[in-house]
Amino acid sequence: MFVLPLAIVVGVSLPAEPTATVPSTLPVCEKGTRYLELTADSPSEAHEVCIHPGLSTNVFFDAKLAHVELARREWFRVIADETGLTLVPTVALGDGERVPLKVSFQDGAAPAGVTFTLVVHPFEAERQVEVTRKPRTLASYREGEQQARAEARQCQEEKVHLEAECAGRMGLLGLLAQELLGKDGIAGSNITKRVTSRPGNRLHSIEARSYRSDTGRMEGERKVVRLIVKQLVLNTGNTPWTPAGAVLVGHQGVEWKALGVWAQEPIAPGEKRLVGVEVEMTEIEARGTFTLKLWSQDAGTAEFFDGVTFP
Repeated sequence: MFVLPLAIVVGVSLPAEPTATVPSTLPVCEKGTRYLELTADSPSEAHEVCIHPGLSTNVFFDAKLAHVELARREWFRVIADETGLTLVPTVALGDGERVPLKVSFQDGAAPAGVTFTLVVHPFEAERQVEVTRKPRTLASYREGEQQARAEARQCQEEKVHLEAECAGRMGLLGLLAQELLGKDGIAGSNITKRVTSRPGNRLHSIEARSYRSDTGRMEGERKVVRLIVKQLVLNTGNTPWTPAGAVLVGHQGVEWKALGVWAQEPIAPGEKRLVGVEVEMTEIEARGTFTLKLWSQDAGTAEFFDGVTFP
């Protein structure tokens, strides 16, 4: 890959926005290719792009780049060629943190450049963004249409699967129907004394239990297990808390995204409620100690609980 001279890639780093400033909502992360069309009269506001530590985000342009200004350049691994950038956050950035990125083009045509705001998402990153200043080709539209249809089919298949699982299959019979009851059944463990809430959490762990069930499935030669962490938590903040997602963080920062997060209802300030998180991994991966990271719908600071273990 042709690499632009360092002076052109980083130029003069932009001042980063204050890390304490967290948006009230996160941007929607495109799962496939995101197409961004610019026109001469396009608004000048920054376009938000989801990034996540360790995941690459590729940004491609239909014109040669003249200058790239990236705030906090030292936080990223950057690969650049004449018409594209690959950005990989290499440090543990705070969830919701925002990093400015400005790009200008060589040809002098309007618009002369584009501004992005890279937003650290707790779970996802937009893997490819294509920026054009010309009308998209028919082939490009067809590709986008095919991608949208494929995603719609996948959503429909998942919906049918979930409806089939849930139709009359509640309780232990539901687990049996979904083949989540292995020959060893469900094992449980009281981990209340092990789990600790980090300073700065809005949620404080009062009680915690973990569960493991063999799925009967194999990943290579390794058993796949279904894991649940159930906590009774106290909301010590000033606003209601509603879960939006979660990950389990293991050794060396490896993350497992939750299959689902459940709460009885939004947790009002000063109230206690149960919160459950479900994850799937191999039996070997399930060994050791994890950190549970919960994310709320208001995109506030993430909640961290250390010391999570499974039977």
